[in-house]
Amino acid sequence: MAMDRHILVVEDADDLATVLRDRFRREGYSVETVCDGESALFAAERTNHDLILLDVMLPGISGFEVCRQLRQRSQATPILMLTAKSETVDKIVGLRLGADDYVTKPFDMGELVARVQALLRRTSHGSKFPHSHLRFDDVEVDLPGAEVRRGGVALDLTAREFLLLRHLIENRGVVQSRDALLKAVWNYDAGLSTRTLDVHIAWLRQKLEEEPSRPRHILTVRGLGYKFVG
Repeated sequence: MAMDRHILVVEDADDLATVLRDRFRREGYSVETVCDGESALFAAERTNHDLILLDVMLPGISGFEVCRQLRQRSQATPILMLTAKSETVDKIVGLRLGADDYVTKPFDMGELVARVQALLRRTSHGSKFPHSHLRFDDVEVDLPGAEVRRGGVALDLTAREFLLLRHLIENRGVVQSRDALLKAVWNYDAGLSTRTLDVHIAWLRQKLEEEPSRPRHILTVRGLGYKFVG
């Protein structure tokens, strides 16, 4: 299946672009590489790609601006952003502009390949944003717009709360381990002991659940982790 898939790599660092190109070609993908934002916009318009690996820090037009312009042009190609920035606000900016996923450098190549494969699986079976607009009880969640409303009133979720909710929704019905959630939302190493996740789960329940002490949607699976049902 990978041999039918075309990836556009937008990366200005020649060595990394070469590594990405060679690795994904070994995985069976057809790969095109460009090194700046203007070339990325031209390549994306000229050729139908199945996924775009987009660096944020590009000469000239930034990756954020490339993403924004592609979405304005109704380009639905999945975009996975690559960046050396680790601040949560940068992730939110990318997601608000229409990116589908976000990986911070330095990254493990095996994990990147797995994220690409997962994103391609998701987007090959329906809309670009699986469960992009979700309603449960009196809560409305707009994932691409990064907005959550309850009773028609916008909720003031923190960046981490939104990223955690987004990850749970995109994997709804599937138990997510503590390590998986910490890695996806905080980029923590596996096995790190922290109560941060539990605190954020509690905050989400307070904001979203009708009875936070008896949650119906953000569930604890004892000994395994958490899952979203809705």
